[in-house]
Amino acid sequence: MFPLGTVLLPGQPLPLHVFEPRYLSLVQRCLGSSPEFGVVLIERGSEVGGHDTRCDTGTVARITDVAQLPDGRLMVLAMGVRRVRIAAWLPDDPHPWAEVTEWPDDEAGPTDAPPAPGVDAVTSQLRRVLALRSELGEPVPDATFDVVEGRAAASYQLCAIAPLGALDRQALLVAPTVDDRLRSLSALLADDAAMLEMRLGAG
Repeated sequence: MFPLGTVLLPGQPLPLHVFEPRYLSLVQRCLGSSPEFGVVLIERGSEVGGHDTRCDTGTVARITDVAQLPDGRLMVLAMGVRRVRIAAWLPDDPHPWAEVTEWPDDEAGPTDAPPAPGVDAVTSQLRRVLALRSELGEPVPDATFDVVEGRAAASYQLCAIAPLGALDRQALLVAPTVDDRLRSLSALLADDAAMLEMRLGAG
């Protein structure tokens, strides 16, 4: 397991600069067996040194490229592939370990739940928010991105692109269903757009 101060979502790339001995050991172990490790958000504490408090849901990352620097540090590129629940944390020896269970995405929730917005509708909301932030002079991702196929994959992609804090992104990761994730993201984007429009109007 690799606790971080950011949230990794399935389908999202993860570049890592690895220099702590415990995580150098983790990468070498992955390269010698399975090229996968878990990523979880640190709720409290620091990425360096340990003694942190970690979330109980994370994402499996698969290593796709590794480059070693002359001083032994590693530049690692990984990709989020699927979410998992932490069943139990094990002793950090020599690096963090956990027992995990797979947590596949269900498409829809109870039949009495309000209808979820479609991927196209949420994409339009996100592009609107990015345009407003750009108008305010804030750095934003390119709003002309292509949306990936599949509702679950698209929901994660939109969450990754959206200008959100780590706790909001974690809440979207643990949404029980794809419908729940799209509903929650739509609400966050609507609130953000309203705030941005007020800022533009006041300026």
